[in-house]
Amino acid sequence: MTLLALIDCDNFYASCERVFRPDLRTKPIVVLSNNDGCVIARSKEAKAMGIKMGVPWFQIERTYLAQGGKVFSSNFALYGDLSARVMHILEGMVNNIEVYSIDEAFLDLQHMQADSHAYDFGIHCRNIVRQWVGIPVRIGIASTKTLAKIASHIAKQKIGGTGVLCLRQQHHIDHALKNLPVHEIWGVGRNLSKRLNDLNIYSGYDLMQSDTRFIRDKFSIVLERTVRELRGEQCLKIQSSAEPKKQIIVSRSFRKRINDLEQLRPLVSNFAVRASEKLRHEGQKCLQVSVLIFTSPFSNHAQYRGFHSIQFSSPVSDTRSILAGVKKALNSCFRPGYSYAKAGVVLSQFSQHSMIQGSLFDEMDQSIEAKQDDGLMRCIDAMNAKQAQVYYASQFPGQLSSTSKMMTSPKYTTNWLDLPIAN
Repeated sequence: MTLLALIDCDNFYASCERVFRPDLRTKPIVVLSNNDGCVIARSKEAKAMGIKMGVPWFQIERTYLAQGGKVFSSNFALYGDLSARVMHILEGMVNNIEVYSIDEAFLDLQHMQADSHAYDFGIHCRNIVRQWVGIPVRIGIASTKTLAKIASHIAKQKIGGTGVLCLRQQHHIDHALKNLPVHEIWGVGRNLSKRLNDLNIYSGYDLMQSDTRFIRDKFSIVLERTVRELRGEQCLKIQSSAEPKKQIIVSRSFRKRINDLEQLRPLVSNFAVRASEKLRHEGQKCLQVSVLIFTSPFSNHAQYRGFHSIQFSSPVSDTRSILAGVKKALNSCFRPGYSYAKAGVVLSQFSQHSMIQGSLFDEMDQSIEAKQDDGLMRCIDAMNAKQAQVYYASQFPGQLSSTSKMMTSPKYTTNWLDLPIAN
């Protein structure tokens, strides 16, 4: 059976900040969300300080900084570029790779049956990525994706280890699963684990020993596949091409609360423009656009969650049509008298760009003009890619920024003006 390897970048966002800042190698680091609102990434030193994922920054700012912690606004241009460099290296090492997320990839180790060969490959891979990009990675090797995830988790816990673990022998697998709470297994989580605990299934080993038919009938075929994967049966194959997205969401929290519809509209329009660009990049068209607006759950004032969807008569990817739908949806869900803290745009019900079937009732549905000019959109996307920014009137560029990033590091690898200077 083919071995699989999971390459997982350690504390990826924090590690990216350290690549060009070696002085931060042992410092606690947290990375904040788009509006510097909450913690979305932590170094191991920050975790050791008790910093929780998702905690609002204002709650920990004073004590964290007093203890010597470092903080950065999210720098997704840097993170995305360093991720691409890591994945490019991995693609050159194997014939089959699945980029699972910005900091994870599964590798198909074809013709590598010996554990020693797989382990040596893992060490070589780890060293190359660290030397060429500067990002530390840990590597779990096993016969299935689920076991590779567990191997990576164990490699992370081993202090002073090599960062590479091959989990192949059954007695090693049994030992690992007996010491692994069931909620830490990939795809289980805490909510599902509570139901499993009620059935006296507390560890990964307990789940592995469960009857597959019972698991399928009581829970789902997805959990049954997890059980089979724990037993070494490959149910989840390497997917070399990403599955098409089922929806696209662009949302942001606001640093300052917004009460007025005229202030909110250009910000939501900006989200719609970004979502439309992503939609075309995916080669898709959408049949539905939705707008969501929230008040802050931390506020003592009245709470409101607004959501409204607009259906198009035929699938579109033209930003003008999506903006028209967003405007109508926002007008429907907006309520005066509330202080809004977050808004977003959701595109859904996708069709491939080359496989569009029009509606028989296009002329009857005049609620939204379904404009679609592919040539115009390609031209605008090309201009924006060259930083010759084209704005739509509803965006009002003077109010485009809904977020605040006061502590962003330089774009070391994607902006000529931010290139690091060697002493």
